[in-house]
Amino acid sequence: MIDVQRLRILRAVSEHGSFNKAARALLLTPSAVSQHIASLERTLGHPVAVRSTRGVTLTEPGRLLVEAAETISAELDQVRHEIDRLTADRPRLTVATFTSGGRRLLPAALAEFVAAHPEVELTVREAEPEAAVPMVRGGEADLALAYHFDGPLPLRGGLDWTPLMDDPLWLALPHRHRLAGRDSLALAELGSDRWVLGCLKTEAYLRRFAGLAGFDLRVAASTTDYFFAQTLVAAGVGVALIPHVSLAPETSVTLVRVEPPRPARHIGVVTPRRRRPHPHAEALTAALSKAASR
Repeated sequence: MIDVQRLRILRAVSEHGSFNKAARALLLTPSAVSQHIASLERTLGHPVAVRSTRGVTLTEPGRLLVEAAETISAELDQVRHEIDRLTADRPRLTVATFTSGGRRLLPAALAEFVAAHPEVELTVREAEPEAAVPMVRGGEADLALAYHFDGPLPLRGGLDWTPLMDDPLWLALPHRHRLAGRDSLALAELGSDRWVLGCLKTEAYLRRFAGLAGFDLRVAASTTDYFFAQTLVAAGVGVALIPHVSLAPETSVTLVRVEPPRPARHIGVVTPRRRRPHPHAEALTAALSKAASR
């Protein structure tokens, strides 16, 4: 049988890249770490780590064991949070959400949820998907409102994805822009323009497209807030690509549809795969689905 403690040590070796650094992090001696890894290899019958002058490299069996260690650790964290929830004076629900989803989808869903479940103690934490998903995996959040662009979210075992909606991206132009009167535009038609970025993920998408279309992306401003990005566009700083749910309620820019294939964000809810259902998480997911369909 594989020792869970040794899996934890292997995970630390993987994270820190050396036996010495892992030992310091675990408050063990390097010799103890080495002995635990050797015992793990004897139990498994295969090497799990290879030392070199550049540090430690995991073998394929070692990488599989680290993935298992992460899953086991997440499961134990979830169990601990579930026990805390079950023994609390009031039922609790913690929600992680990205900013624009929190502004547009969450309020209506929470209003419906609170009206139906006033006994629940709600906590809302703002986090981008790359931070929110680990929060759900580790039990710090019961569900996360998240999104992805081209590729799916990196959901490893133990998590479920419930799709809510596709969130198309719009071109935001200053009112006096030369192409502001068009109904739709290809992104390549704005290759000579300077761009205002509302998030790093949009930048990655634009840079890929620019490379395919044969133009260099010229960045005038980079922000982490789509609402701020729209004010910069309105001021004439540049043009931007803005998701629909991130559009300002009273926008001061001209919005133009992107010609097919139209880029979009895919919004959904991340929840842990549970042996026992979490009725409050399910109720809020249903309310979010209703809010997304309006």
